[in-house]
Amino acid sequence: MRQTWRWFGPQDRVGIKDMLQAGVEGVVSALHHIPTGDIWSPEEIAARQQLIACKKDGTPSGLAWEVVESLPVSEDIKQQMGNWRTHIENYKQSMQHLADAGIKIICYNFMPVLDWTRTDLTYRLPSGATCMRFDLIDFAAFDLFILERAGAHEDFPDDVIEEAKGRFERLDDAGRELLVGSIIYGLPGDAEAPSMANVRANLAQYDNISQEQLRSHFVAFLEEVAPVAQTLGMRLCCHPDDPPFGLLGLPRIMSTEADYKYMMDAVDIPANGITLCSGSLGARPDNDLPGMMKRLGDRVHFLHLRNVALESDAIKGSFYESEHLGGHVNMVALMQAALDEEARRKVEGRDDWSIPMRPDHGLDILDDQKRKAQPGYPAIGRLKGLAELRGIMAALLSL
Repeated sequence: MRQTWRWFGPQDRVGIKDMLQAGVEGVVSALHHIPTGDIWSPEEIAARQQLIACKKDGTPSGLAWEVVESLPVSEDIKQQMGNWRTHIENYKQSMQHLADAGIKIICYNFMPVLDWTRTDLTYRLPSGATCMRFDLIDFAAFDLFILERAGAHEDFPDDVIEEAKGRFERLDDAGRELLVGSIIYGLPGDAEAPSMANVRANLAQYDNISQEQLRSHFVAFLEEVAPVAQTLGMRLCCHPDDPPFGLLGLPRIMSTEADYKYMMDAVDIPANGITLCSGSLGARPDNDLPGMMKRLGDRVHFLHLRNVALESDAIKGSFYESEHLGGHVNMVALMQAALDEEARRKVEGRDDWSIPMRPDHGLDILDDQKRKAQPGYPAIGRLKGLAELRGIMAALLSL
């Protein structure tokens, strides 16, 4: 597995020197400043490559931009509204420019409105480390009594509604503002200035789009872009829903193994593949991550390795992001399955036999708590996770 590291660009508080000291082999990045739906130009791509290739003193870093995360899919494409056809053509053009620059792997997601959802970005563990957490009761309090979404009462059992009502009533204004800010952080474009009006407007766009319709829109998108990726020698890899269950009345179509199988069968070419995110999929207790790697591994183009501690056996339940070796996912079994897939590919002579992986998220520990990096992306916590993953890999390869 090729060891990579996500970098958000020049504004990221974890920089090139940190990546070098962590000993990573490649960089995962994206042009977040370009509006969704616009074309990524050769000049913008080259500028990002240059930033990654050089240290601050101008000497070579030895690193390269190897994986795009993400080339975002616009809401117009997901809804098949407005400029969706133009946005698909722009997506193809961006793929062409990335391929011309030598970048061949694109991670993306098809989640409506949300990129991810947590209710606490700095949940404190007994060790003093902090992490991100999804608390079902807090989320229900937001949905029912702050957002006041129509139909929300139908999405939660009576005991959850009752507990959420009490939780909401105990929150003061500062607590409610903190909860809203944590949840809104996963809404693209709203992180800086949370607005209930914006959230309601975004959600309303999906009032008449069912799960089946969203899935058909996804297939239509793949039918356009996956053949282009195949021709360009690129690999597209869809990230799962995070968390992998329904929220805010929005349709979810990438939460289970069956969802991935449907997507791969609908457009059955090698370029149409998977980002297997053990943390996102692992937040649902019925997802078997090692089994998914064994059964779907032929089309796994990218690995996100992190872990979650589940707080119930419910499909839709509370969880927090744990140490890489300390949660619900059997990380040793998952990595063994990934190494087995790499060995199989190598025997077949596949150019893509080495699957890029990155230590996904990490606990904020030590000086991370002063640095205030992107939530989930501390320097030391990720390095600790990467060290643990390296240890597993070294042990398994020595057997």
